[in-house]
Amino acid sequence: MNNLKKNFDTIIVKKLKDELGLSNVLAVPWVKKITLNVGIGKMSKDQKAVDTVKETLVRISGQKPVETKARQSIAGFKLREGSVVGMMVTLRGRRMYDFLERLVHITLPRVRDFRGIPMTSVDQSGNLSIGLSEHYVFPEVNPDTVEHTHGLQITISVQAQNRDHALALYREFGMPFVKEKL
Repeated sequence: MNNLKKNFDTIIVKKLKDELGLSNVLAVPWVKKITLNVGIGKMSKDQKAVDTVKETLVRISGQKPVETKARQSIAGFKLREGSVVGMMVTLRGRRMYDFLERLVHITLPRVRDFRGIPMTSVDQSGNLSIGLSEHYVFPEVNPDTVEHTHGLQITISVQAQNRDHALALYREFGMPFVKEKL
């Protein structure tokens, strides 16, 4: 499925170099990594729900998630130091491009009442953060077998000179941003 990586190497790099007026191909913005993060929250007491979250992340990303643990105890939240509070996956290379292609062309169009990604989701460095409230919009997850619905945070980290260069890269990938009102 790795069409996005081929398109990036052959077409998008040349197009962005000309469009942004860059003198060197190595100055063209590129995606460094994609991080998927799930907060377990109240589900941390239910081991079956934690295993479900782990299995879901494996299906979506294609690799095993890392458990994120609490650094300190907080009595107000009934949280103990060392207890699992979330799961995280970092994608790079081929898996990253495969996931990005599925996200743009399959997953985001399946989100209910999706109007586009707001431009405020891109920070000054050009990194894009997307929050999904339901994980079963991914085609790898069968909605009929879902017992616990959980959200998913997706962060796309790019190497770009500024925010405008990163936005040009996202547009070339086909990222559906909200249409600007005139």
